[in-house]
Amino acid sequence: MSQMRKVAASAVAQEGRAKLRFQICSRCFLRSRVLQRGFQSVTAVRHRWVEPQVNSAAVYRWCSTVQGEVRVRFAPSPTGFLHLGGLRTALYNYIFAKKYGGAFILRLEDTDQSRLVPGAAESIEDMLEWAGIPPDESPRRGGPCGPYLQSQRLDLYNQTARKLVESGHGYYCFCSPQRLELLKKEALRAGQTPRYDNRCRHLRVDQVQEKLAQGVPHVVRFRLEAGVEPFQDLIFGWNRHEVAQVEGDPVVIKADGFPTYHLANIVDDHYMKISHVLRGSEWLISTSKHLLMYRALGWTPPTFGHLPLLMNSDGSKLSKRQGDIFIENFCREGVLPEALLDITTNCGSGFTSNRMGRRLEELISEFNPSKITTHSALLDLEKLPEFNRIHLQQRIEDEQKCCVLIKDLQQQIQQVYAAEIQDKEVLEGDYIRRVLHLRKGHITSLKELVSPTYSYLWVRPSLSIQQVAALTKEASQIASLVLRLIEEQGEELSLDQLTKDLKSLPKQTKATKYREVMKLLRLVLSGLQQGPSIAEMMVSLGPAEIRHRFQKLLLPPDSC
Repeated sequence: MSQMRKVAASAVAQEGRAKLRFQICSRCFLRSRVLQRGFQSVTAVRHRWVEPQVNSAAVYRWCSTVQGEVRVRFAPSPTGFLHLGGLRTALYNYIFAKKYGGAFILRLEDTDQSRLVPGAAESIEDMLEWAGIPPDESPRRGGPCGPYLQSQRLDLYNQTARKLVESGHGYYCFCSPQRLELLKKEALRAGQTPRYDNRCRHLRVDQVQEKLAQGVPHVVRFRLEAGVEPFQDLIFGWNRHEVAQVEGDPVVIKADGFPTYHLANIVDDHYMKISHVLRGSEWLISTSKHLLMYRALGWTPPTFGHLPLLMNSDGSKLSKRQGDIFIENFCREGVLPEALLDITTNCGSGFTSNRMGRRLEELISEFNPSKITTHSALLDLEKLPEFNRIHLQQRIEDEQKCCVLIKDLQQQIQQVYAAEIQDKEVLEGDYIRRVLHLRKGHITSLKELVSPTYSYLWVRPSLSIQQVAALTKEASQIASLVLRLIEEQGEELSLDQLTKDLKSLPKQTKATKYREVMKLLRLVLSGLQQGPSIAEMMVSLGPAEIRHRFQKLLLPPDSC
C-alpha cells in the first residue's frame, strides 16, 4: 500500500499534472469508507474484509494510477442563469482539471427548447470568465470535440438511439400523452410512484413497422435490465441502484427528435472523451441507469464523483427562486469573483486548509479530492462581505490589480457625482490610489466609496453658519491653527504625525473643548458627524484641498 502511494505521488510530482483516471484501490477504499460512514455496497460484490490498523482512512481513499488525460466538463442548461450552486460545480471541475493538468470543458445542454431563457447561454460563459475560471473548450472558444451546444449534435444522438434499437437495448414507444397521464393518475391514486409500464417494449416487429409507416408520433425508450453492477463513486463510495425495479423504461429520444438528459449526457461524455464526471449528488441515483447505457453501447464509462449539495446555512435547499444567488447579481453588487470562489469552497470540503482569503491558485494548490466529504456544504451569505473585504484588500495591495480598481472607481465616481465634482483632481489615479490604500481593510466593496458616507472625497461639503456657530465661536481661530499645522507638515502628510498633532490642537483654543474641536474639523472636512478618523480624512484629501475647505472659515460670515 505504501508503495502504491509513493508511485501515485511520484507520478503527480514528476508530471505536474494528473494524466490520471482514478482507479481507486478497492481494499483501501473499503477500509476508509467503513471507518467513515459504513459499507454502502449491496449484494453481488465480494470483498475480503481488511481489519483497519491505522486511523488514517483518507490517506488510502484515493490510491490511483496514471491512465490517460484528465478531461472534465461543466454542463449546465441555459434554461436559467448561472447561480451559486452551478458556479461551485464549475469551480470544482476547473480546480480538478488545473490540479492534474487536464482540460475544463463547458457544454450547454439546450435540448429542452421550450424552457430556454434568451441570453442565458451567453451569460453562463460570461460569468465563468468573470469568475476567473474560463473553459478551455466551449461554444464560444470552440475545440476539438465540438460543437458544444447539444442542439447542434442531434444527428449524433439519433444515430446512437438507432444503435440501441438495432441491438435490442432500445425500442419505439407509441403511447400517447393521454395514456401516460392516465398511468400517472392511477399510480398516484393507488399511493404508488408513477412509472411507465413498458407496454411498447412487447410490440412485435411488424406492429412497430406498421405504426412507423403510418407516421404515428413516437419516442425512443431505453430497455432497463436487472443486474446493475455496483460502481465506486469517488466521494460516496460503493453504490448500486436497481433502477429496473423502481422505474419504467426511460425516454431517450423525445417526440420532437431531441434527446433527454440521460442519453445526451453519456453520448457527449463519450465523444468528448470525458475522463471524470464531477456533478451534484442529486444525479447519484441516476448513475446506475447511465452505466447500463454505457454497457449497452459497449463504451467505457468515465469515473464518477458526486459532489455534496450546496445548501443555505439553515440546511434548506439553495433555490433559484431566492433571486440573490445568481452570479450576475453578485457581479452588479460589487462582489469580487475571488470572494465568491473562496466562500463557496470555504463552507465545503476538499482542501487541506479552511482559511479565509484563499486565491484561486491557492485553492488549486490546496485541493485534495480525498478530503471531499458527503456532507452538504452550508453556505452563510452573511459572511460574504467579510470575504469580499479580505479579497478587496489583497487587490489593493497588488499594484497591477489596484490599477484596474482605480479605473473602475473612476467610472463609478463620474456616474454618481459627475455634475457635483468641483475639482477634477479627485479623478486622478494618484488621488484614488491614496484613498484605496487608506481605506483598505475597512471597506467591503468598491461601491462603498461612492456612497454618501464617502461623498466628501469627491465633492466639497456645504456648510451653514448655524452649523459652525452651534459648535464654537472660535471657528476662524481653529481654522488658522489647522492651516498652520498643514503648513508645518508639508506636502506629504503623515497619518501618525497628524494624529499626534491633532490631539494637541484643542489646547491652543480658549473656550472650545476637545470634543467640539474634533466635531468642527469633521464637519468642515466631510460635512458628516461620523466616518474615518480626522487624520485619515486629511491625508486622503491632501494639503491643497484641506486649505480650500478651512479657508472658508476665515471669510466673513455672510460669505461662508
